[in-house]
Amino acid sequence: MATVTNLLVNGLATGMLVFLLAAGLTLIFGLMDVLNFGHGGLFAWGAYSGVWLFARTGSFILAIIGAIVTGLVLGLVMERIVIRPVYGNHVQQILVTLGVMLVLSELLKVVWGPNPISAPVPKALDGSWSLGGVIFIKYRLFIIGVGLLVLLVLLVLHLLMNRTRLGLIVRAGVQNKEMVQALGIPIHRVFTGVFMLGAAMAALGGVLLAPYSGIVFAEMGMQFAILAFIVVVIGGMGNINGSALASVIVGLTGSLMAYYVPDLSLAVNMLLMVLVLLVKPSGLLGSKG
Repeated sequence: MATVTNLLVNGLATGMLVFLLAAGLTLIFGLMDVLNFGHGGLFAWGAYSGVWLFARTGSFILAIIGAIVTGLVLGLVMERIVIRPVYGNHVQQILVTLGVMLVLSELLKVVWGPNPISAPVPKALDGSWSLGGVIFIKYRLFIIGVGLLVLLVLLVLHLLMNRTRLGLIVRAGVQNKEMVQALGIPIHRVFTGVFMLGAAMAALGGVLLAPYSGIVFAEMGMQFAILAFIVVVIGGMGNINGSALASVIVGLTGSLMAYYVPDLSLAVNMLLMVLVLLVKPSGLLGSKG
């Protein structure tokens, strides 16, 4: 029983980390109709910048803040230079954002070198608690708490987007941004803000993952971006609740499979996505069209 409980906690923590990355993708696609395959690069830059700041300041709070600021800045630059010219064209979005992913990954090697960098757990979050023979690792519980907090914030944001004038402006801008601009509304600023928020969430996921995995490396962005897209597809494109549910399912499935059937641990997420798409092509909580 203790083993199963530990596996469930580990899987839930992994799921919350994936959710932080997938939630940014879901937010950007759901509100802006943009497919951002460069999201993993933002994730990796958040991890590297957070580890760098933590090593120099010793403060994990400053590391988190620095990573979020890094995500905001990169999101601003990326939206204005790369994303803005390809609004409304998914094929071009995929191509240019994949290019951004590769560029960001290579820039990490230029700035911090090609070798992996160790990422220690902060002292305040190091160690574990034992309850009834079950070991609860402090840092994993911290990640679960942060993930639940972010989910709550996103649900409130989703409610605002569906019940307020700002949400109406965003949805109208996706449908016909020229008309919205003609009414005197700076829709590009709104889009930039939404994209920066999604990028900041990716960077937050990166800085939280670093101590969890123990190291950061340049290719981590691509690795976790693939997992995040699997989650988004399983949950339903643009659906926050779906991404949260899919993240938990993927995290728990991966944790259990890695322990009981290690040979399937790498393929189980892809098989799960295929199964969901065969049964419900729109995803678990997605809507048709």
